[in-house]
Order: sequence, then structure tokens, then C-alpha cells
Amino acid sequence: MDRQTKELIWNQFGASVDTLENAINHCPDDIWIDDTEFHQIWYMASHTLFWLDYYLSEDKDNFQPPKPFGMEEMDPAGVIPDPPYTKEQLLKYLEFGRGKARTFILNMTDEQAVKKQEFRKGAIPLSEMLLYVMRHIQHHAAQMNLLMRQKADTAPGWVFRSKIDIEGK
Repeated sequence: MDRQTKELIWNQFGASVDTLENAINHCPDDIWIDDTEFHQIWYMASHTLFWLDYYLSEDKDNFQPPKPFGMEEMDPAGVIPDPPYTKEQLLKYLEFGRGKARTFILNMTDEQAVKKQEFRKGAIPLSEMLLYVMRHIQHHAAQMNLLMRQKADTAPGWVFRSKIDIEGK
């Protein structure tokens, strides 16, 4: 895959990660953990980062997120991690995922981009999986922003492009 294509993919994929980061940073502490709600903001961030990490992992059979994160997302019973993760923990996981995504895109070849892999309801090309993950990140960041608007009349602004380039600068 040529460098220019990798850069434009990263610019927008990275912008989705930045959007999630902004939502985490911007969330008022008093609504970060809200036991009255099923969809808690901290959990949306955790869920999103887990799947970012998982889908960009080569060995999904032996996948393990970094500590303190667990495998609750794989539990069919819908187990929620306890205790809730802090912003600091999730921001650290976000940095891990950002680096993993950047490296993944930077190293992707033309052959890898079109190679199909098993994915939920069938096999899709790796490049399409990247777009799926980007949409998933954006979807949950938007949910978080909506909850912040509804509960605290605040939300971060739009992100045009990734704040760092594909080299991590």
C-alpha cells in the first residue's frame, strides 16, 4: 500500500481515536460513573478500546488486553467490569490502542489490505475491518458526547484530522 493512502487512512482513523480521547477527557466527573444508567460513559469508552485492541490483534485466539483490563467483553452474559475504570486507566489504554492502530496501518501491505479474515458474520478484507473499527469508535464517541450534552450540557468539538501523523509525531 502506498504511503499517501496509509497517511489518509491514518488521518481519519486517528481522528476517531482523538474524538474518543476528547470525550473521555471532557466528561465531567459527576457523570463518568452513573449507577442509575445502563449505558455508563466509562463503560462505553472501555468497550470501544477493548474492541479496537482485539480487532487489531494478530492472534485473536490468545488475545489478552493489558492489565488491569479483562476479558469481560467476551462473556455472553454481558458482564460489566467492576470496579469501573478510571479516566487515567482508559487514557493509557487509548494510547496503547492508538499506537497499535498507527503501526498496523503503517505496516499494512497491499496483500494484507485485501486478505480476508473471519469477522463476526463472515470474512471481510482487512482494509474493510479497519473502516468497521473506525466507525465503531466514532459511534461510541458520539454516544458519549450525546450523554454529556443531555446530562451536563457540554461536549467536546469536532476533530478534523489526527493530532499526530502516521509516524507518531
